[in-house]
Amino acid sequence: MRKKTFESFLGPIIILSLFFFLYACTTVPVTGRKQLDLVPDSELLTMSYSEYTTVMKKSKLSTDQDKVDMVRRVGKRIATAAEDFLVKEGLGSEVKNYKWEFNLIQDDKTVNAWCMPGGKVAVYTGLLPVTRDETGLAVVVGHEVAHAIAKHGGERMSQGLLAQLGGVGLAVAMSTQPAATQSIFMSAYGVGTQVGVLLPYSRLHESEADHIGLILMAKAGYDPRAAVPLWQRMNQQGGARPPEVLSTHPAPESRIKDIQSLIPDAMRYYKPR
Repeated sequence: MRKKTFESFLGPIIILSLFFFLYACTTVPVTGRKQLDLVPDSELLTMSYSEYTTVMKKSKLSTDQDKVDMVRRVGKRIATAAEDFLVKEGLGSEVKNYKWEFNLIQDDKTVNAWCMPGGKVAVYTGLLPVTRDETGLAVVVGHEVAHAIAKHGGERMSQGLLAQLGGVGLAVAMSTQPAATQSIFMSAYGVGTQVGVLLPYSRLHESEADHIGLILMAKAGYDPRAAVPLWQRMNQQGGARPPEVLSTHPAPESRIKDIQSLIPDAMRYYKPR
């Protein structure tokens, strides 16, 4: 019997790999980019709710009611815009996955915000002097919610499971390597500092979130033109070491230029309130 050569296996391997890639892909709204999606929404949501509860218990929440109210007011408007956006993009079935929650964490040294799956959002008080007002805050919240509805964190989680744990399912990873899996999750969603070996988001993800985020804030009634001075202030705030929220953003000059090019599209959705 003749031995099968490597070449004889190559065809089936390529076909199986292509099938796996296509089967495990979803599409990013607006850009239409295909993304890796190995983790079911139900599993991500369960982990998200658990980790968000843990972070909130460990964090000191702000008692400044005016600031807390502002964060939740902006959050509510962005959340409503996000749900409308999903419906208009033909993704209305995903709206049920969002149980929105917006909290302000008292930490004046951290210039950051993030959004976990299911609409679990945290803003740090260190961000507020940079955002300055509701519109500035809407730029950042819109951007972070855009990451969530574009499933960037889930894509990073999938990449992490594939790269570090061999592509096993989330449930298996949690039962066999819970610490490593938790580290991948926290890093994937940019919670706090860079916990694992993965950066919170790639530059491609950040650019997509800029685009979708501008649309969300415009649909929420916030002027998207405020994004340019906001990100200029954010870049100035960073100094030698940028804030966590800027850790993987494109270079400031090119990024601002890209945002300026996207504003005319976002303005089509803007109706002042």
